[in-house]
Amino acid sequence: MKRLETERIYLREFIESDWEGVYRYASQEQVSKHQTWEPNSVEESKEFVKQVLADSQNMPRTRFTFAIVLKKDKRMIGSGEISIRSFNNKTGEISYILNPDYWKKGIATEVAKIVIEFGFRELNLHRIFATCAPNNIGSQKVLEKSGMFFEGRMRENLLLKEGWRDSILYSALAYEWSSK
Repeated sequence: MKRLETERIYLREFIESDWEGVYRYASQEQVSKHQTWEPNSVEESKEFVKQVLADSQNMPRTRFTFAIVLKKDKRMIGSGEISIRSFNNKTGEISYILNPDYWKKGIATEVAKIVIEFGFRELNLHRIFATCAPNNIGSQKVLEKSGMFFEGRMRENLLLKEGWRDSILYSALAYEWSSK
């Protein structure tokens, strides 16, 4: 698979040693705050990478998870993902997660844009969506800046340990994206 890149970063397939980079961000409370998982242990970070590697071998492939790497120092700082949710309806879902040292620098927006582009151009999807917690203003800004449109609020669609949580829904359509 070709490398996806911008001026500052590139996205590549995960390798086994990426668990260290995953642990650096996924072990932090502020990172897991809006997620369905708690801060990761070393073993959980290793297991995540093993699962990503296993998923990359599935045929047909439905999950494309990329390590986010800074070009200047080759440091792995997060992950970007697109999962095919329906082959028949050509629908995919994106997500991203970034080490907090790199928050508010526009990197997550770059990642979202190139993962969306990959979904439309390489996977031939028609619709790509993303969700985030209603109080995750940073992620809402990323999705808006990446060119996605606000669709609405899904009420109590996600069960967390604290109880049910709403999600904010954004999407992009292939024909709208190609006209940008």
